[in-house]
Amino acid sequence: MTVSPATTAPAGPGNGRLVLALQGDRDEQIFGAAFDGGVIGRFLGFLRPYRRRLLAAIAAVLVFTLTQLAIPLIIRYAIDNALVQGATDRAFLELAVVAFGLVISVNAAANFCQLAIVGSTAEQVLFDLRQAMYAHLQRVSLSFMDQTEVGRLMARLQGDVDALQEFLESTISAIGDLVLLLGIIVVLLGLDWQLGLFTLSVVPMLFVVRIVWLPHARRAFVRARQTSSLVNGALAENVNGVRTVQEMNRERVNFDLFEEKAGDNLRAHLKASKFAQIMVPMVDTLTGAAMAIVIIVGGNLVLRDALDLGVMVAFIFYVQRFFDPIRSLTLQHTMMQRAMVSGRRIFEVLDVPIQIRDKADAIEITDFDGSIEFRNVTFGYLPGQPVLKDISFRIEPGETVALVGPTGSGKTSITALAHRFYDVWEGQVLLGGHDVRDVTQDSLGRQVSMVLQEPFLFTGTVYDNIKYCKADAGYSEVEAAARVVGAHEFITALPGGYDTLLQQRGGNLSIGQRQLISFARAIVADRKILVLDEATASVDSYTEMLIQRALSRLLEGRTGMVIAHRLATVRGADRIIVLQDGRIIETGTHDELMDRGGLYFRLYSMNYSSFDDIPDELIREVLGTGSST
Repeated sequence: MTVSPATTAPAGPGNGRLVLALQGDRDEQIFGAAFDGGVIGRFLGFLRPYRRRLLAAIAAVLVFTLTQLAIPLIIRYAIDNALVQGATDRAFLELAVVAFGLVISVNAAANFCQLAIVGSTAEQVLFDLRQAMYAHLQRVSLSFMDQTEVGRLMARLQGDVDALQEFLESTISAIGDLVLLLGIIVVLLGLDWQLGLFTLSVVPMLFVVRIVWLPHARRAFVRARQTSSLVNGALAENVNGVRTVQEMNRERVNFDLFEEKAGDNLRAHLKASKFAQIMVPMVDTLTGAAMAIVIIVGGNLVLRDALDLGVMVAFIFYVQRFFDPIRSLTLQHTMMQRAMVSGRRIFEVLDVPIQIRDKADAIEITDFDGSIEFRNVTFGYLPGQPVLKDISFRIEPGETVALVGPTGSGKTSITALAHRFYDVWEGQVLLGGHDVRDVTQDSLGRQVSMVLQEPFLFTGTVYDNIKYCKADAGYSEVEAAARVVGAHEFITALPGGYDTLLQQRGGNLSIGQRQLISFARAIVADRKILVLDEATASVDSYTEMLIQRALSRLLEGRTGMVIAHRLATVRGADRIIVLQDGRIIETGTHDELMDRGGLYFRLYSMNYSSFDDIPDELIREVLGTGSST
């Protein structure tokens, strides 16, 4: 037997932990390169449908910036041509007031337009991004989900997308800040180049300070982020495990450990706060220095009639505004660094290959008899480590087959392959005589239904959860399904009956009630094949009896593949397949296997309630004594 090469083997849970261990530092990175052409290029693809809006926003920003540059010039001309020369130029003063009012009005309108356009466009682009990620994750192969933490995906769907939104909204403003900065420099040098050079002489000092400040500040910010993650992790762990904490009287010890982490976080944030506050007084100091230069140098020039008073006043206004765009552009640089990291992580999700795809000539299953067949199937999650080894069996239409065996024997892998969550390395999986790789996934999904050991109920009403697989199911159909599995009685006893709102994952129902609702959901789905994980593994004996009764009704007229953990639940199966180490050890009915005196008989006779409870060394000992197949 040969094993499929690494390129075709999907990654499994173990491989996922390794991947996360290797990528953890990168995933927690919050600063990257200030410009990443690949990320920008992909992001522009999402912006392209809104390019007219963005051009309008840029135009509004430019108008807003130009009006900001114009206001001090209007004041300058008003002072020099009206106030200084006297009442004979009163008409010019009135004209200046009108011009000032007009410029202020245009300034406000342009600012409102650019904020409104950018805000709505950013929300729409981020909506498109989230939709693209959600749609991709709905189709991505389970091999990717096996190796990815849900928390990391949620961070990318929420936090990283928000970082891009912040970047988009600030980028348009950054264009205005850059134009304003360059415009102030040009205007200052145009009004009086000597005084302009004197005023701008303080700027190099800002860049020197920033070059020295930035590396230390970045380390402080990263340290603050890391310690916050540790504190949040410790808090979440202790809140979730509060019962165990109280049971073992660990409150004092855990508090001391948490206090140590929280203290470290406090010190890290205080240090980061100090670095964050350095630039504010520095910019204020440099602004004051530039103002002093204008007043001292410009004032002497005015006294010597070498400079108009209006020009000096305009200089003061421009100096007051000069450092604002510098401060904004500094923040924009940090936002861009974060956005590049967030963008790379988002596009990594969008670039995850979908391994399970329909063939170009895939067929739609319509006439389906419900049979299942595995032909010489070899499959695993890690290259070179097959979980199933040359498995072959057939389940006839309407037959119920139980899969039993210890943990790791391959039961769950068989059921996953039947639904084509993964592709086999070798061999074939056939449903109704069709290789699952030759049929469309949608039509395959309409033939196979799965009921898990821990059923997942969604937030919503009981009615919504039961008709989850069939959106157009009416109340009568839902109620009929609930009656079949014995769920109608407890549902009608709920405060709202079928309209009762369920808490997250059905937390306001018992395990048995959740399982019965999942059975009713399978009835409404009306699939010909039912794949069932053991439904009675975590319930009391009375609930187990109810569920067993519901199972028998659920399987009527359907082909059933049941993963059986409890040995007592396999007797009703038409056939039992015993698995060990990825191979079929025995097959037959309960009575046949007991008469045969092989592995099943030996393990059943040990009086363990579940195959999962039997120690591995005991199984190896039994296998060593030989068994009949």
